[in-house]
Amino acid sequence: MKHSAAFEKLAEDAKTRIKEITVDVVFTKLQNHEPFYFIDVREDHEWTAGHAQGALHLGRGIIERDIEKQIPELNAEIVLYCGGGYRSAMAADNLQKMGYTNVLSMAGGIRLWREKNLPETNPS
Repeated sequence: MKHSAAFEKLAEDAKTRIKEITVDVVFTKLQNHEPFYFIDVREDHEWTAGHAQGALHLGRGIIERDIEKQIPELNAEIVLYCGGGYRSAMAADNLQKMGYTNVLSMAGGIRLWREKNLPETNPS
């Protein structure tokens, strides 16, 4: 997907303040049953079309509003993903501003997850 220059600039700015994690490392953490929150920040229709196995959904439009109810621990490890890594970077930046200290954005998002044929939950 081609994004506007302004959107890409905003996302790249957020990436200067956050940490990214690779798809492979996330998948290994899931396989090893490591404790972390794996959050899909995409829109509802994107989530229902299919999402990474093991993920929870807190869309970009509500994550800042609802995160404290879902994850009250400010030091909990949280891995966010979206389509390609831009929206998750911006969400990670905002969560850090809210006091969360261990937030990561999955580089490449669901697109790279799918390219690697990693497990996905699809609608029935």
